[in-house]
Amino acid sequence: MTTTPPFLGRTLCAMITPFSASGALDLDGAQRLAARLVGQGCDGLVLSGTTGESPTTTDAEKRSLIAAVREAVGTRATLVAGVGTPDTAHTAALAREAEQAGADALLLAAPYYSRPPQDAVEAYFRETADATGLPVVLYDIPARTGVRVEPDTLLRLAEHPRIVAVKDCGNDFLAAQKVMARTDLAYYAGCDEHNLALYAVGGAGCVSTVANVAPTAVCSVLDAFDRGDTAGAVRLQHRLTPLIEAMMAGGLPGTVTAKALLPTLGLPAGPVRPPLRPADPRTTAALRETYDLLTDVSSTPARR
Repeated sequence: MTTTPPFLGRTLCAMITPFSASGALDLDGAQRLAARLVGQGCDGLVLSGTTGESPTTTDAEKRSLIAAVREAVGTRATLVAGVGTPDTAHTAALAREAEQAGADALLLAAPYYSRPPQDAVEAYFRETADATGLPVVLYDIPARTGVRVEPDTLLRLAEHPRIVAVKDCGNDFLAAQKVMARTDLAYYAGCDEHNLALYAVGGAGCVSTVANVAPTAVCSVLDAFDRGDTAGAVRLQHRLTPLIEAMMAGGLPGTVTAKALLPTLGLPAGPVRPPLRPADPRTTAALRETYDLLTDVSSTPARR
């Protein structure tokens, strides 16, 4: 049994932000991609996260992206807006703008680079949560922010009425289970290799980068588990593992690998913005080969 809040959903895609060939925001492409993701099973979209290149999009672009995607998907999916910055005041302002643009919830990573102590991290989360009426998903990803959100900090933050969930990239499975056991926080796997494992111990679902290119495959793992077919869920997760590895563990950010694959599937993506650099042709070809293998295997009847 999961604890998914109905307003957040179960299978959320950490959506890329499409750009035109010149690097401008491609709102039409964002709408088309969002509609495809929702049509293929994603019941939530995370906009302007790391995968969405939030460090290199402007505040105005973030607002426009939320409004455009809301227009495309209506109420068929929740929209979670990434608003984290190293500056508390700026983060609170982004939170208010996201609310006005039509977001359903906020994604909030710990303030990065300055590496504040835990009491300051807690104050940052609370002040941002107090800035709007939206529910907040805390994002624990110390490999990027430089600071962990400690379990004791999460236990205290769980008392806040609008802090409702965690996107977990802390790579500490024991800590995640401790917090889940002692709070009502909904836990979402933020690393695709953990989707099934966290769900099996009571997680609410996943926030998936791989879903940009393979939404049906990502959804099918949790679908099988929900049906009580745990062996089938394991097989489907194993089938997906080569693509997860190729996209997320090959030395390039998931943003780069997703944007390399999407155009080969006839889907909008565009270039990445500097300082990121695009995948080279050899890497792109290898990614597509792995994707095609997943498609071929997924079309083969499962062994009994």
